[in-house]
Amino acid sequence: MLKLTLLLGVLLVPAATLDLSALIAQLWPNDSAGVFDSVARIPYSDLMNDNPYVDPFVLHSMKAFGFFYVVDVPDYSAEAELELMTTFFGLPEDVKADTEIRAHNPANPNAYRGYCPGLDDIDATLQYKNIFNIGPHETRAPFFDNTLDSATEKLRYDVQEPNVWPNTADCDFDKEFKETFQAGFELRRGIARAFVRSMSRALEMPGLPSLFTEDEFSAMGLRKYPERRAVNTNMYSDFDGELLRELEHVDSTVTVLSTFENGGLQMLYNNEYKNAPNSGNDFIVNIGKIVEDIIDNELMSVRHRVKEVEFARYSITYFLGPSFDADISRSMSGQITEAGIKYNIFGEWIKDYLGAIELFYY
Repeated sequence: MLKLTLLLGVLLVPAATLDLSALIAQLWPNDSAGVFDSVARIPYSDLMNDNPYVDPFVLHSMKAFGFFYVVDVPDYSAEAELELMTTFFGLPEDVKADTEIRAHNPANPNAYRGYCPGLDDIDATLQYKNIFNIGPHETRAPFFDNTLDSATEKLRYDVQEPNVWPNTADCDFDKEFKETFQAGFELRRGIARAFVRSMSRALEMPGLPSLFTEDEFSAMGLRKYPERRAVNTNMYSDFDGELLRELEHVDSTVTVLSTFENGGLQMLYNNEYKNAPNSGNDFIVNIGKIVEDIIDNELMSVRHRVKEVEFARYSITYFLGPSFDADISRSMSGQITEAGIKYNIFGEWIKDYLGAIELFYY
């Protein structure tokens, strides 16, 4: 293939003479005009097969922009996912209540996995979105061992909470919803892990993948941002005054994002927020602060936000965290990380990040 031949040839060129930005723009052009034209667009099969030619392109894009795209994903349909999401969020609230998290429906045991309808005052809250959370577990131990008085062991049990799935009068929809998003979870998890391996090779950090051998609290959130009925004055950006749907932030771990054809996502570039091209049938990939610290700040966690839009906006965000017992206190070079000032392992960090967990015994 011409593209592969050219790229393999590029790797033989001395780094000082290599114009990666121009080459990426040539080989992976983007239809939109703007500053992000040269963000890398990495073929899914090559990333998943650990083809080393992708590494310098991932590296360049992450250093220059803080994100890249994974494209040409076989047998994936963003349209099918979006249709199922739209159907689920359009169900009557009493039907969705069966999957609500315990904070909204005390009759349910699930604390994290399932439906979170947001706060009651939906025009005032900063978190104006509905979420359906999916995790890596379908089953877990039937009960918590009360003889284990360690808070860490209790937390380890709690974060293995199994998924809950819609149970409506439409059995075909329930089956398709579950199977589609189980497959979608595995697809995104595979991309995130392949990205970790690519970072490991490109940055010559062979120990990095060992921190991600398990992913007890990885999560995929199906998100709907309803149209606002009123302007929330707290949602104006302190940075530039833009009215926002999602405030400026950086992520924590590894992110695989689907925006479909919904505009609104903006990335900070050269101290200015720029519109990120929609993912369409592809995926946007970036890292968060914990990962940035672990890799000695060699790549950046891009600050991003969602500006206000005049339509109901849907997206899917997948987060791959380190293993529960992964040491996040020191970077790959042995430096104390920001998280390491207070925490030793990722499980300790996630406890504070999520807040207090209520016990529920089956």
